[in-house]
Amino acid sequence: MVAYEDFSKIELVVGVVESAEPIIGANKLLKLIVDIGTEKRQLVAGIAPTYVPEGLVGKRIIVLANLEPKVIRGFESKGMLLAADSAEVSLLTVDKEVPPGTRIR
Repeated sequence: MVAYEDFSKIELVVGVVESAEPIIGANKLLKLIVDIGTEKRQLVAGIAPTYVPEGLVGKRIIVLANLEPKVIRGFESKGMLLAADSAEVSLLTVDKEVPPGTRIR
């Protein structure tokens, strides 16, 4: 169980993917630029086996925005996209055109 106070520290927001490209030498990783309303963030995500970069542009995804940045394969990732991981990765998206930066509650 997670205390409500701990959960309330998590900042989930809607982000719009502006660009996506493979990371050379990393078969599973894509580098994304995502508009989260207040800024554009670079994210590194292991979704390349399931998603082609061109198909991600314009998608409204859910981003964990206040995660400590991490360098992955030489690229700084400033957040994390949310995805379901079963037999195949599936991005969590919103079904309406809400603005980037909209808070998930």
